[in-house]
Amino acid sequence: MVPPVAGAIEEAELVLDGVRVFYRRVPGEGTPTVYCHGNPTHTEDWLPFMERGGPAIAIDMPGWGRSDRPDPARFDYSMYGLSAFLERCLDELGIERRKMVVHDWGVLALIGAQRRPELVERLVVVNVVPLLPGYRWHWVAQIWRRRLLGEIVNATATRTSMALTMRQARGDRSPMPEEFVDMVWNHWDRGTSRAVLSLYRHADPDRLAAAGKDLGKLTCPSLVLWGDRDPFIPTRFAGDLASALPNSRLELVEGAGHWPWIDVPAAIDRVVDFLE
Repeated sequence: MVPPVAGAIEEAELVLDGVRVFYRRVPGEGTPTVYCHGNPTHTEDWLPFMERGGPAIAIDMPGWGRSDRPDPARFDYSMYGLSAFLERCLDELGIERRKMVVHDWGVLALIGAQRRPELVERLVVVNVVPLLPGYRWHWVAQIWRRRLLGEIVNATATRTSMALTMRQARGDRSPMPEEFVDMVWNHWDRGTSRAVLSLYRHADPDRLAAAGKDLGKLTCPSLVLWGDRDPFIPTRFAGDLASALPNSRLELVEGAGHWPWIDVPAAIDRVVDFLE
């Protein structure tokens, strides 16, 4: 049998509780890195990282990307529900010891990690929704959290309106790369819209703070990498997260926004080098 090529990304699916889940995987020896995407993206976010080699896995969460979009009436899209589902997926795939990279709502993976901190070998936190006291939602999230208004905005979204909104996420407010906008828009549908609304409406500030109460149990080496011009999550939360994680260091990416590796591609090297 021909051994897999290092850095060769495989695509596969699993079915859990009747939900079809799409994932990407790089096989190999050693501890795999689990890449956890945020909203409104999916595992394609992580291709530049996974292509660098080393065992890795990235899962499209139900409601996003190429995974199923079950109706919220039969699936729990809260941060606790999604976190528990992710942990079960990793168990199903035989992932035990792991390195982790989380971005934006990928932080929900840390809810499960706080319960089993001994499994996490290294951790990279990139511009995440802070599981900390004091956070208040940005204007886009406030729209999603309002009933009827959120439904109207999502139902009337176009590729053009999405591209305009995404400009806000860049460090210099310039347009996002066309391929990035297409990557999101090509998987954005009414199913994803329902998932987004359910997730944000569950995540009251007090619930966010409660979800991170045991971050101090994650004593593995950690890197908090933060675009310092993120308009959605103030940079002070990067420092707060670094303080909450006992064995961490903070690195700011100057001039970068919410997806810092898009503004400053060298951020990819900083993540991958830390994981080695």
